[in-house]
Amino acid sequence: MTNSGNDHRLLLGNRIPHEFFITKGSGESDITIHAGSFHLALCNAGIGMKNIVTYSSVLPAEARQIEMPEYLKQGDVMEAIMAAGHCRKGERITAGMAIGWLYERDTGVKFGGLVSEISGNYPVGEIEQKLNESMLEIYHHGYDDYRLGDLQMITETFVPHKQYGTALVALCFNSYIYPVLKGD
Repeated sequence: MTNSGNDHRLLLGNRIPHEFFITKGSGESDITIHAGSFHLALCNAGIGMKNIVTYSSVLPAEARQIEMPEYLKQGDVMEAIMAAGHCRKGERITAGMAIGWLYERDTGVKFGGLVSEISGNYPVGEIEQKLNESMLEIYHHGYDDYRLGDLQMITETFVPHKQYGTALVALCFNSYIYPVLKGD
């Protein structure tokens, strides 16, 4: 493809997650997990109509939390950081997420954020303790030059009456910043 001089081009950098919302849900099914209880947990969380792509556990300084939008388009791709766990009838499943923000020690300027996700057969208090320990482990292995603050914990716990159960917590990205590196 050649540039005829009439078309304009932009060189964009990696997009930066900007706005996100947090949701959680649970679901149960007698049929299966993924097309059953997991999908129903997504529906219960209000994101069952999305195609979910999962992210690793870091947030840019530009990211900010918003309320979940009233309208989400069917079939859109939604990128998310997610804690999801599955269990069988009568077992407990708890999904949890901790979000913490990193700040420059000298200036207090926000550097970015960390997210920790855990799921398993834990009571809420135990999963919160594990989330805190996990967050501190991540922090002490690469981020302890910064101050960690504003810790937020979100949990969902559930005991299904049907054969399969899923509990999930999701941090869902809703908008992005596209840095322009170069234009014509």
